[in-house]
Amino acid sequence: MTALDIARWQFGITTVYHFLLVPLTIGLAPLIALMQTVWQVTGDERWYRATKFFGKLFLINFALGVATGIVQEFQFGLNWSEYSRFIGDVFGAPLALEGIVAFFMESTFLGLWIFGWDRLPRRAHLACIWMVALGTNASAYFIVAANSFMQHPVGVRYNPEKRRAELTSIWELLTNNTTLAAFPHTVAGSFLTAGTFVAGIGSWWLVKEKAEVSELFRPVVRLALWTMVVSGAAVAITGDVQGKLMFQQQPMKMASAESLCQTETDPDFSILTTGTHNNCASISRIVEVPYALSFLAKDQFTGVTLQGVENLQQAGVEKYGPGNYRPNLFVAYWAFRAMIGWAAGSAALAIAGLWLTRGGRTPRQGWYRRLALWSLPTPFLANSAGWVFTEMGRQPWVVAPNPTGVKEIHLTVQQAVSGHGAATVAASLVCFTLLYGFLATVWFGLMRRYVREGPLEHDAHPPGARADTDDAELSGHDGGAKPLSFAY
Repeated sequence: MTALDIARWQFGITTVYHFLLVPLTIGLAPLIALMQTVWQVTGDERWYRATKFFGKLFLINFALGVATGIVQEFQFGLNWSEYSRFIGDVFGAPLALEGIVAFFMESTFLGLWIFGWDRLPRRAHLACIWMVALGTNASAYFIVAANSFMQHPVGVRYNPEKRRAELTSIWELLTNNTTLAAFPHTVAGSFLTAGTFVAGIGSWWLVKEKAEVSELFRPVVRLALWTMVVSGAAVAITGDVQGKLMFQQQPMKMASAESLCQTETDPDFSILTTGTHNNCASISRIVEVPYALSFLAKDQFTGVTLQGVENLQQAGVEKYGPGNYRPNLFVAYWAFRAMIGWAAGSAALAIAGLWLTRGGRTPRQGWYRRLALWSLPTPFLANSAGWVFTEMGRQPWVVAPNPTGVKEIHLTVQQAVSGHGAATVAASLVCFTLLYGFLATVWFGLMRRYVREGPLEHDAHPPGARADTDDAELSGHDGGAKPLSFAY
């Protein structure tokens, strides 16, 4: 393999691993904030225990997410220095905002939340976790804005002397219509992930444990199940909006998602095919849905002409010169379907869970417990498949050309890579892969340990926080400070 191939593998491996952790952080923080809010409003200690239990799991995930995310930014300068030179003036702005505004905010308030149970007034302590939730989602927005520029560059001019892109409007960059479409889809997928995570673990305990623990987890499971229903609908709606936009901005990506090789009018949407895909002549479509693809593209069932991969390739050669402007069709096609297919795990858990817990019931079926466990990884895999499709479908561009933007602003991955030798990049690939494998083992081991341990006995009663009069009345004590019992 060349240095370019190895650099792409390294960035792909580290990014996919990091993105396994990101959706859970984005979605779980607001759910924990909601749990703590319900406890403070109602005084129901079950919600306090749930807050502490899932808060512990959130911290493990957050810590590993920070450790793996830092590597991403270093790679821009190390393996992709030509990309940084060409686009750094633009790309650095949202990354700086993410670090200065969002990450500093979430990390600061997370520290206050961890150590403030006995030291802060309850309302101030509750505000801390809501600030963490706000920070995680703000962080996601700035990262999506940076990535959306790579999909659809706006707010820039080309400097011919320095041969690079330069930012002209941070407002245009942050309000890129690609960002406004991608961010809600990302957040909806994150809430689906967090809802499945909470519902899966809570359902496992519901079926497994005695009445006392079941009573603790039942309302939390119901909250998570309804979160899954709402976020699942939001994923479908926002995904449809984003897909229609991509048919306009990146027609090659969407043609590749269907392996649509030749321009057709009202082509069918294929669910199952055989063949290598990258050789268009070898594709056999087994199961197809008529009218669906036309609706996905333009909200109408007939009269829609969609450009094919081969036609778009010829247009790319005419506009940008000789080269292969097709992504890997096999990866694009199956990543798009994996993104949709893996979401079925969350749907199955939501339907079964809402039915089995209706009317105050507590499920005891063994199959439901197994479904809860098997459903846990499915939204993580769906999110990762969506990310793979988003990035691989854009190839060979690292900065895709904007059909209506500045014509000089585009860059291929071959133009973006650093000039390192293959051996140098391979050494770092091996090191990072082994390190990330170790971190994955640590993450799974810690999660498994604390999930099996369950809510701790010393978290059965809220700690004595320094509270105002209302807080003291709510907690039933005089608000005097007591030893810290938040066992992280």
